[in-house]
Amino acid sequence: MKKMHSVNLAGMLFHITEDAFEMLESYLEAVKKQFPGNERNEILQEIETRIAELFSEKINSRKQVINLQDVEEVIGTLGEPEAYGSSEEKNTREEERKMTHNKRLYRDPENRVLGGVCGGLGWYFNADPVLFRILFIIVFLVFGTGLLVYLILWLITPQATSITQKMEMKGESFTFSDFKKKARTEYEDIRQNFKRKKKE
Repeated sequence: MKKMHSVNLAGMLFHITEDAFEMLESYLEAVKKQFPGNERNEILQEIETRIAELFSEKINSRKQVINLQDVEEVIGTLGEPEAYGSSEEKNTREEERKMTHNKRLYRDPENRVLGGVCGGLGWYFNADPVLFRILFIIVFLVFGTGLLVYLILWLITPQATSITQKMEMKGESFTFSDFKKKARTEYEDIRQNFKRKKKE
């Protein structure tokens, strides 16, 4: 009988076997070493959230415990942090490991006029958000229901706040390398905005 651990990832509790727990712990430690102190906590939180999502897909009424194989599959999806470098061979492995994440509908906070619904629809259908704004206006003027439909979508569609959600909204691939680039870009954008506001 294997010893069990309880792990809290992104507010979700998982029961995990000891060998799987040790592998997960080693993986997260390796992730920590890839980032400088300033951005480490936020990035680690995003990665833990993604791991929790993948773990939750493996849990059902018949299976309540995360095992070693589950952890290996999750790491296989995200990629080993140490495996990424500048060499051509590592880039090839990265491309082989890369998976395209299915798009999910979110409200886009960075491209919004009201609630970001049209921005999210634009990403989901690969279309200009302006087209959806015009469509809602036409439906509102002709049928009188455009505003109601928009409000319902605003209420039921979550906003893309985390890096993971923004990547899912855009249908971007999700490997450790992709995530690392995205996280560093966002961190740099926040730093530049802060400097600009400080000057102002």
